[in-house]
Amino acid sequence: MKLGFVSDSLGGMSFEALLDNAVRLGVSGVEVNTGGWSTAPHFDLQSMKASADSRRDFAKAFENRGLEIIALNANGNPLHPTQPEQGECLKDTIRIAGDMGIKTVCAMSGLPAGREGDLMPNWVVSSWPPETQAILRYQWEEKLLPFWTEIAALARENGVARIALELHGNQYVYNVPSLLKLRAAVGPVIGANLDPSHLFWMGADPLVAALALGEAVYHVHAKDTMLNGPVQATTSLLENGSLMDIPARSWSYITLGFGHGEEWWRQFCYHLKMAGYDGWLSVEHEDVLLNSLEGLEKSIALLKGVMPVAASDFVPQAI
Repeated sequence: MKLGFVSDSLGGMSFEALLDNAVRLGVSGVEVNTGGWSTAPHFDLQSMKASADSRRDFAKAFENRGLEIIALNANGNPLHPTQPEQGECLKDTIRIAGDMGIKTVCAMSGLPAGREGDLMPNWVVSSWPPETQAILRYQWEEKLLPFWTEIAALARENGVARIALELHGNQYVYNVPSLLKLRAAVGPVIGANLDPSHLFWMGADPLVAALALGEAVYHVHAKDTMLNGPVQATTSLLENGSLMDIPARSWSYITLGFGHGEEWWRQFCYHLKMAGYDGWLSVEHEDVLLNSLEGLEKSIALLKGVMPVAASDFVPQAI
C-alpha cells in the first residue's frame, strides 16, 4: 500500500507549501481536489482545462519532489437539479486526468431531485411511505443510469480506468449494495472510494464492507469518526446539527486514532489486503478541533505503523 493525503487537508497552505509538507511528512503522493464542494485552492480548473503548459507545470511540481498525483477529486453533486456546473466539473476533471495520464478520478454518485421540476436533491433512507419507492425509481431510471452511462463512456474515451465513488450520505450511492448496483449496470470503470468515516455514522461495518466490495475497491480515504454515545442515545445517528459543534453532535469527523484506535486501523488495512486491495490510503483531515497540520501528522504517523508496504513473500516449505 502507499500513503498520501487529500490536498484540501491543508487547504490553507500555498501549493508549494503543501507539496513541501508532503515531502516532510514522508508520504508518496497527494490526491488533488478540483472543484465541486471544494474551492480547490491548489487547482485552477479553468486554467488546467485551457492550458497544456499549466498541466505540465502542475505535474512537474510533483515530479521534482518525488511525489505522485494519486487522483483528481471532483467531490460535488454532479446530479444536482439546479447546479449543472457540478456535473461539468466532473466531466472536465475526467478529461484533464486523461490528458495527464492520471488513471483514477474520485467523485460522488450525485443525488437528483425526487421528481421532474423539484429544485432540491432528495435522499431516500426509508421504504415508507410509498412515495419513497417512486422517488427511487425516478432517480435511478431517469437520472442516475443515463448520466453514469455517459460518464463511463467519457472515462473510457479519455483513458481514465477508475472512477472511485465515495460511499457518502446524501448521495444515491452511499453503501455497498447501491455501489454494486451502479457498477453492475454501467461497468467496471465504476468502483468504490471506501471511506470508513461515513460508514461508521451510517451504522455499517467498514471491515465487512471491504470484503463485500472486493475488487470493486478502487480507492481508500483514511478518515475517522467519533460516535458520541450520550448524544446518540437521544438523537440517534441521524444528525443535522452544525459540523462545528462537536459536543452537541451524535457523531463527528475526527483525526485518525481519536475515534477508532490503532488496532482498528490495523484490522482495516488487513481486511483491505484480504479483499485484494493494495493501493493508496489517502488521509482526509476534517477534524474541526485539531490544527490541520497536527491532525495530518498524527494520522500519517498512525498509518505508517499499521499499513502493509512490502509484497508478501511467504511460501510454504516443501515438506
